[in-house]
Amino acid sequence: MGGGFRTWMAVVVAAVVAALNVHHVAAQPQVPCYFIFGDSLVDNGNNNNIESLARANYFPYGIDFPGGPTGRFSNGKTTVDELAELLGFEDYIPPYATARGQDVLRGVNYASAAAGIRQETGGLLGARIDFTEQVNNYKNTVAQIVDIFGNQDEASKYLGKCIYSIGVGSNDYLNNYFMPLYYTTARQYSPEQYADALIQQYSVQVKTLYEFGARKFVLTGVGQIGCSPYELAQNSPDGSTCVSRINEADQIFNNRLRSLVDNFNTDLRVARFIYIDVYGIFQDLMDNPSDFGFRVTNAACCGLGRNNGQLRCLPMQVPCLDRNDYLFWDAFHPSEAANIIIARRSYNAEKGSDAYPYDINRLAQAQL
Repeated sequence: MGGGFRTWMAVVVAAVVAALNVHHVAAQPQVPCYFIFGDSLVDNGNNNNIESLARANYFPYGIDFPGGPTGRFSNGKTTVDELAELLGFEDYIPPYATARGQDVLRGVNYASAAAGIRQETGGLLGARIDFTEQVNNYKNTVAQIVDIFGNQDEASKYLGKCIYSIGVGSNDYLNNYFMPLYYTTARQYSPEQYADALIQQYSVQVKTLYEFGARKFVLTGVGQIGCSPYELAQNSPDGSTCVSRINEADQIFNNRLRSLVDNFNTDLRVARFIYIDVYGIFQDLMDNPSDFGFRVTNAACCGLGRNNGQLRCLPMQVPCLDRNDYLFWDAFHPSEAANIIIARRSYNAEKGSDAYPYDINRLAQAQL
């Protein structure tokens, strides 16, 4: 009887181990790593310890995030946090400022609040890590990964399976082109010329990422800056009508960026590029807010003054209690509820225009 019991227990243990192994395999992310480049929309702590006014490592930022204030410009998750979950990662991608050792193998977030494509963008807010410098930081990460693998070929194979998300350009309009008292770009360039100049510089950095192993690219368009609580407070006659001259400039840039996806998919055949139409997704949220659970679309949950449209939440300020009802968390940044919707539609496109030529889910599965 004792021998039979032991045999039965061995079978049970083997079954449990097998089940755990199956669960472990099922829990593997779709891609081995996820690299993120961008600005405050996706910064998760890189600005915390630099001399910058563009910081969010204090309450009430993070009020709905498990880790509290981390440097995220949101009440909770950002779009890339949600995307990391959708891709199957067990934890969020670490910021470059704190990523160490084996952590870099699952990806790094290089984003920096106030950063732009142009080096001078966001300078009024102090230190920031522009797109070019973010790419240079990625080069340092690649050197670490090569050391971990022990040779360049294995590291390149690994990196070629990863997702590279780029979301820059908003600050080049908000904290550059549309600040004529501080920057000369609006006098130097028409909106079309400025978009061309931005895309040309953007292209150089994307090609550098390609040269350093990147193969699966997500190029995220600029959102409707002219509909942010800040711009509504400053430039909208009724506090609800979006500022058309800003949104029109955004759309010019986005059209160039979408065309860039076509160009890269033609010229760089061993890579895949997709475009995410955040502008269009945001339009849906504003046109049909109740369909998505939003009640307030023209004012921030946290802020002061008209539309609660000041630059950012003040330390220890008490935000609105019904945060999921608000499209915007502060004067510039979407709420966690909005970020989740944008991320989910980027991952699994609900409309044909959400992602071009296909969504992030398909990109993750693409065989190169």
